[in-house]
Amino acid sequence: MAWENQTFNSGFILLGILNHSPTHTFLFFLVLAIFSVAFMGNSIMVLLIYLDTQLHTPMYFLLSQLSLMDLMLICTTIPKMAFNYLSGSKSISTAGCATQIFFYVSVLGSKCFLLAVMAYDRYIAICHPLRYTNLMRPKICGLMIALSWILGSTDGIIDAVATFSFSYCGSREISHFFCEFPSIPILSCNDTSIFEKVLFICCIVMLVFPIAIIIAYAQVILAVIHMGSGEGRRIAFMTCSSHLMVVGMYDAAALFMYIWPTSDHSPTQDKMVSVFYTILTPMLNSFIYSLRNKEVTRAFMKILGKGKSGERVTS
Repeated sequence: MAWENQTFNSGFILLGILNHSPTHTFLFFLVLAIFSVAFMGNSIMVLLIYLDTQLHTPMYFLLSQLSLMDLMLICTTIPKMAFNYLSGSKSISTAGCATQIFFYVSVLGSKCFLLAVMAYDRYIAICHPLRYTNLMRPKICGLMIALSWILGSTDGIIDAVATFSFSYCGSREISHFFCEFPSIPILSCNDTSIFEKVLFICCIVMLVFPIAIIIAYAQVILAVIHMGSGEGRRIAFMTCSSHLMVVGMYDAAALFMYIWPTSDHSPTQDKMVSVFYTILTPMLNSFIYSLRNKEVTRAFMKILGKGKSGERVTS
């Protein structure tokens, strides 16, 4: 009962990263603009891949899952931050905090494995093209995606439950704009050393293992270099370079946050990196995979053309 009174009834205070100075007000509206672009860009990617039958291939199915994960990530953190900023409130309930932890950890973990699956997809497509249809048939592709979601969600459940298995009898001020779970156990009046070790092991599994799989791109790059067709080499290189850009941005930020010793970076640096991978990366992903992809552009123009034709008919 004491734990319920201290934790569930009190909740936490999110100190945030912005105040109401003119500069920070401008930054707040800039974040909202980035959120809007990321929301629209990823929503359009999901809809285009769903509506256009020519995009019903394993590669684009994986891209639609990446866009869906990015949508979930920005919707888990930004709306609450915006509400607190506009209302002047900094509180978040324990249930709300646990929900944030579950969803954003689940999405981050699922993205790690999904990026590895995407690397495997490109490796098979370029290095073993004759076996691609068999190795990446819809059933296998769907199974790998489902496994990515299951592993990520399992990590989310473990982290959320473990975080709130401690009692919090002191300050409940979280020096962040959302419930970043490594920032919460340090507020506990219990010994959290075992939790920190388990957290480190989970991070190793969720980050280092997928990165080891992505090293297969070394073979992909070699295969691309030795391609005879100039056009085929260009298309393969653009596809692989887009994926490597996403992997580099995402994994570098995640490694900094969860593997690099916390003593080597300040809370301010943590917040800036969190802004990068929870706000900027979801926006950049949609641009990287849409603006550099002729098939996505073609599908968009096709849908847009149908919409204009429909307007002319009704008028």
